[in-house]
Amino acid sequence: MNRHPHVAVAGATGAVGIEMIKTLEKRNFPVSKLTLLASARSVGKKLKFKGQDVAITELTKDSFKGVDIALFSAGGSISKEFAPVAAQDGCVVVDNSSAFRQDEKVPLVIPEINGADVKWHKGIIANPNCTTAITLMALYPLHQAFGVKRIFASSYQAVSGTGAKAIEELKRQVGEIVGGKSATKEVYPHQIAFNVLPHVDVFLPNGYTKEEMKMENEGRKIMHHPDFRASVTCVRVPVYRSHSVAVSAEFEKPVTVDAARAALKKAPGLDVVDEPENKKYPMPPFTSEKDNCEVGRIRKDCAMDNGLCFWVSGDQLLRGAALNAVLIAEELLK
Repeated sequence: MNRHPHVAVAGATGAVGIEMIKTLEKRNFPVSKLTLLASARSVGKKLKFKGQDVAITELTKDSFKGVDIALFSAGGSISKEFAPVAAQDGCVVVDNSSAFRQDEKVPLVIPEINGADVKWHKGIIANPNCTTAITLMALYPLHQAFGVKRIFASSYQAVSGTGAKAIEELKRQVGEIVGGKSATKEVYPHQIAFNVLPHVDVFLPNGYTKEEMKMENEGRKIMHHPDFRASVTCVRVPVYRSHSVAVSAEFEKPVTVDAARAALKKAPGLDVVDEPENKKYPMPPFTSEKDNCEVGRIRKDCAMDNGLCFWVSGDQLLRGAALNAVLIAEELLK
């Protein structure tokens, strides 16, 4: 790998694409040249990188010649069409969609957990689902210490996980309802303002949604733990940014709160914020635009042997997407 790679961002004008550009700059990633790719309607727009204007060019199958690393965040259909082409041109693709996560030939990586898996890539590396990533930042150090068997979890997912139009929908609906009007809906099937929707992604025949099953399927692959089980309910909440997850976990070994807290305090990319007596616990306003996740409300689970409950919050645009992609790119340079 070139030590000063030519980097492309596909889907550069989207919420995650913009965060990828910001993260490359913030972490001083050694970019020799930056190419920003999007659909034809965005061509000519300019985005800032290190004080310079970089013009958007159209994503085509010829876009990746001479590119060393491409960060994709343009949706699964785009990834399926263009990522293999980029890989054939000698580019390493870090893909933020779900297109390749369960492909046995594609590593699925959270660098703090299984960074070594990047070594067996064949041109494409997958970024995990954002809710999975935030949960595993706290669950994996506990798994290392006590051996996780299964979890029961509920997510509280911000609207920015759906995209820019969802943010605008929440803002609009708040104004409408406060003004005594009916909420108008475009993005979600029901109003999101002053409501919670137990519906993230499409429903499967087993009654779970795709989003809910990702926790088990991706968790098994990332933790190298084929017997891991997860029963999850994913909920969309009227929060602009940062996902939160309530987790009840059962372990092979006995676990105490003190031992769990000690394991979590040593974990990279994670801050322990656990002072309920002082009303200090993780919340979206305090994790938004921050690289680290926060974990708190750590307590023994009173319904399971060897059980522990905790609450984790993290910026899904960063930890769950852009930052994770750039950290993978950094692994490629090691």
